[in-house]
Amino acid sequence: MSVRITALTDPEETSTGRRLVWLAADPDGHPVGSAFLRLFTKDGQRHLAELDVRVHPAERRRRSGSLLLAAAVAAAREDGRRAVISQAEYRSPGADFLVANGFRAVLALTYARLPLADVDLAALAAVAEHPHAGYRLAAWEGMVPDELADTFVASRRAMDDMPMGAVDYGTVAWDLDRVRAAASAVAARGDVLHTVAAIDPSDGSIAGFTELVIPGSGTGDAQHYGTAVLPEHRGRGLARRMKAASIVQARERHPHLDGLQTDTADNNPYMRHVNDQLGYLPTHTSHEYQLAL
Repeated sequence: MSVRITALTDPEETSTGRRLVWLAADPDGHPVGSAFLRLFTKDGQRHLAELDVRVHPAERRRRSGSLLLAAAVAAAREDGRRAVISQAEYRSPGADFLVANGFRAVLALTYARLPLADVDLAALAAVAEHPHAGYRLAAWEGMVPDELADTFVASRRAMDDMPMGAVDYGTVAWDLDRVRAAASAVAARGDVLHTVAAIDPSDGSIAGFTELVIPGSGTGDAQHYGTAVLPEHRGRGLARRMKAASIVQARERHPHLDGLQTDTADNNPYMRHVNDQLGYLPTHTSHEYQLAL
């Protein structure tokens, strides 16, 4: 079967990247697969592209995926990228496809879910309310309050040493514009960005934060976006306390939510332990794969 690959125009461009899109179609013009290539545009990540190739199961092993991949990799090279990353579930057809085309596994991610119907809210509230070392918690939805904006931007460096395995992910400096763009992107989808932060009692600065994105419908599963504590404040139970507060508040404010989803790098045992303590149950493992160009 001959496959036609067509480059499409993707109007989506964010403050962090732009996308290229290809569609694979059979001789009758029916779509059989697609490829999305995100070209990161922030300083510190201009070497990197992220690929998502999808082919209908009934159309696999007919060269559609290979042709889509070839088009995307060629575009990444032409744009001067030195690496392409992609994610696939462990031992899946997608993982086999990436490995067969020269990608190597560079990071394992464990996905977990907390079923909210089973949580012990009283126990979690006790964790959240424990005033360990005098730290207090603050919470907000959407954009960070003006009075915390500068210190929240400064606290984003807590993510700089997040375990990333061998992924050539680069680093990007956070500023207030990037913080605002991230919150605006969530709001534009109709979802709710909920943040809990730990406040350092000595100077009122943010010592750590955890972010949760809640569907605008208030139903289904919410998704954790990140939990981080600045190095000088680690080892004091703040991640567990902030995440417990986030769970309690999500349950109370959005009673029709089913669960909370999270993913953690396998080489981040501390955060995996926090998730285990709070009742998250592993669902599956995925890998980040990387192709050097």
